[in-house]
Amino acid sequence: MTQEVIVAFLFTLFAGLATGIGSLLAFFTKTTNTKFLSYALGFSAGVMIYVSMIDIFVKAQDALITELGDGYGNWATVGSFFVGILFILFIDRFIPKSTNPHELKKVEDMKHPQAVINDPDLLKMGVFTALAIAIHNFPEGIATFISALQDPALGLAIAIAIAIHNVPEGIAVSVPIYYATNNKRKAFRLSFLSGLAEPIGAIVAFLILMPFLTDLMFGIIFAMVAGIMVFISLDELLPAAKKYDEAHLSIYGVISGMAVMALSLLLLN
Repeated sequence: MTQEVIVAFLFTLFAGLATGIGSLLAFFTKTTNTKFLSYALGFSAGVMIYVSMIDIFVKAQDALITELGDGYGNWATVGSFFVGILFILFIDRFIPKSTNPHELKKVEDMKHPQAVINDPDLLKMGVFTALAIAIHNFPEGIATFISALQDPALGLAIAIAIAIHNVPEGIAVSVPIYYATNNKRKAFRLSFLSGLAEPIGAIVAFLILMPFLTDLMFGIIFAMVAGIMVFISLDELLPAAKKYDEAHLSIYGVISGMAVMALSLLLLN
């Protein structure tokens, strides 16, 4: 296993384990810093949108044009981009709304009435939320791993952006499970395990995709990654950011994320 593969896997592991950080925040802070979360989620969306459209899509396009020529290469890039969107959309369609991990949850929700302890329906909802997050994190793990293999600096930026948006997902798992069981360890454990789907996605990418990672396959996968990241940003991160606080703060985060990503690409290229 090369150093590049190890680094790419570590980035993916870091992003996935951020769900555990969210769970810990739910236990050890008294209130949710909604302004910070709103800005941070907007920042994450800005990073992902900018890097997807300015860097990842362009690199995929260059690879596919080199392999297929201008006409077919451009068509293959655009087609793969929307296949990536459809792929993550398909996953989202199978997540029940009641267990949507992007529904607003706050640390204050941990202060529960005693009557709801041992509520099996609430426990069931928490477990299904953890499962939904795990399913959702799987393609994010593939995206982070493939990006980091191509460009470690790019992979790190994506890993940080995904880690930021995984923090409130950890809260989303912990709140109902702690409500139902009054057991912090169990709530943390399930939150932590749901995040492991991202490094599992990286392992699958390594075992299944790596042997076939020709320039043509790389271009197709990279264009799909761009589509996945844009969909996650528009469908999840921005709506969640606006729920946590006023719209302007989240948009300031988006612009900041784009500016930081633009500057880092200029300095590192």
